[in-house]
Amino acid sequence: MNIFEALRESHARQRDLAEQLVQTHGSSVERAELFACLKNELFAHGVAEDRFFYIPLMMTDAGLGITRHALSEHHEIDELLEQLQALEMSQPSWLMIAKKLSEKVHHHLQEEEHGFFQQAGKILDDQQKEVLAQQYLKEYQAYQQKEKTSL
Repeated sequence: MNIFEALRESHARQRDLAEQLVQTHGSSVERAELFACLKNELFAHGVAEDRFFYIPLMMTDAGLGITRHALSEHHEIDELLEQLQALEMSQPSWLMIAKKLSEKVHHHLQEEEHGFFQQAGKILDDQQKEVLAQQYLKEYQAYQQKEKTSL
């Protein structure tokens, strides 16, 4: 498995969770569970992706510009998550922000998969892609477990 395949697996989960979340209503158990799952998925993915995809790319001149944009989008996603955590799930504004989060997640994943990955594929060699995938998956799984035990 290479880094792009590993990242796409989490991307599929993020899309699915985000889509399900915006279909929920009020302060339901379903909404709370989906939000916790999405937050966990985004956190585990973001930490591992930053460390074992973006940072190695930032070490190259060709990768510096594209990684800055992607990292800024990660920050925007984090801010939306913080806004959601600060609100009661039953408030109408909660769903509005959840929809913004879903749109931002979908936009970011689309940009990564249909632009950023192609550029990164030219920077990284095949061995790097495989090693980064192993490192990413190890870190991703560790953070998923860590977050699940703290919920």
